[in-house]
Amino acid sequence: MTDVAELLTLARRAAGLSQEELAGRAGTSRTTLSAYEHGRKSPTSDTVSRLLAEIGLELTVRPQVEDVEHTTPQGRTVTTLSHLPRLPLDQAFATVTLPIHLNWSQPGRQFDLSNRAERARVYEIVLREGGSEDIYRYVDGALLIDLWDQLVIPRAVRAAWAPVVEADANRAA
Repeated sequence: MTDVAELLTLARRAAGLSQEELAGRAGTSRTTLSAYEHGRKSPTSDTVSRLLAEIGLELTVRPQVEDVEHTTPQGRTVTTLSHLPRLPLDQAFATVTLPIHLNWSQPGRQFDLSNRAERARVYEIVLREGGSEDIYRYVDGALLIDLWDQLVIPRAVRAAWAPVVEADANRAA
């Protein structure tokens, strides 16, 4: 299966629709939809958008996020990203227990990310101690922008993250 084929198949199945039902809604034939889903034909982006719209979804394009490592004057590595990630709402506002490599001073402590002060504390810990996997798991870009001026983080960490936060904040404005 190609990526588009898999996307269409998963989206259709998640919506609980048969190929016949989706094809009828989208004004295409079942055989054409089947060819898309099996990778025998490649739909245009307009066609993919139309099919997804019939399921109640939309096709969006986001910048590819890449890991970027910085070395501080003290020799520590600070991991940032090329763009700020967005988390699903349930993940962005979840109650979390940070792993020991992040929260070694209070192992087992739970943080409620729906609480602004606790979310700020988690972001401070993750930006200071975490790697890219931790950032992808706990940090939402829009919420980081909102908290940025209040975070208490080392200068070197702030200097590494500032260009990313400022660029994404300007893009959002």
